[in-house]
Amino acid sequence: GLANTTSGLVLIHVVYGMAFTTLFFRNYYVSIPDALVRAARLDGAGFFTIFGRILLPMSTPIIMVCLIWQFTPIWNDFLFGVVFASGDTQPITVALNNLVNTSTGAKEYNVDMAAAMIAGLPTLVVYVLAGKYFLRGLTAGAVKG
Repeated sequence: GLANTTSGLVLIHVVYGMAFTTLFFRNYYVSIPDALVRAARLDGAGFFTIFGRILLPMSTPIIMVCLIWQFTPIWNDFLFGVVFASGDTQPITVALNNLVNTSTGAKEYNVDMAAAMIAGLPTLVVYVLAGKYFLRGLTAGAVKG
């Protein structure tokens, strides 16, 4: 029952992006000093307290990296949208491809360019809002020592 539904398309993107985000979070959390976790355990904190009060507040950069890393390909997705969705569930890239004047069958390039500019705005907003964390989060787990 997931064919041609928004839920099916979301499920495909979640499964497809899970490996990358898991790798990013793993490399980020490995770079956090063990002394922080040991000190919290010494104070009597459990796993969820350590994660919620220590690790999660420090995770803003990697959350923003994963947000940008996942949002951009999902928003620009064409292949999954064409293959696994139809009608109202198709992403904006498929709608841009289908922009044709129905009365004449001709492509109106001014309409195409205006639609492409409007379709690109959400990606631009995400980059502007989360961009300052992107480089910091990407390089946080890259160098050890």
